[in-house]
Amino acid sequence: MFATVGDRLLVHGNTVGEFDRGGVITEVRGPDGAPPYVVAFDDGHTGIVIPGPDAVVVPQ
Repeated sequence: MFATVGDRLLVHGNTVGEFDRGGVITEVRGPDGAPPYVVAFDDGHTGIVIPGPDAVVVPQ
């Protein structure tokens, strides 16, 4: 998985009733666009994310 600052990270809900989460990647801490990423999520919180198989990067 590779990303740049400004791309969106979408994490799909993996259980029944869990909603998808998304946010903007504000910092890429891995080499050459690799994780971990600092993500400003749409719900207002910011966190460091190492995406799993339920996540996709949407280029902007």
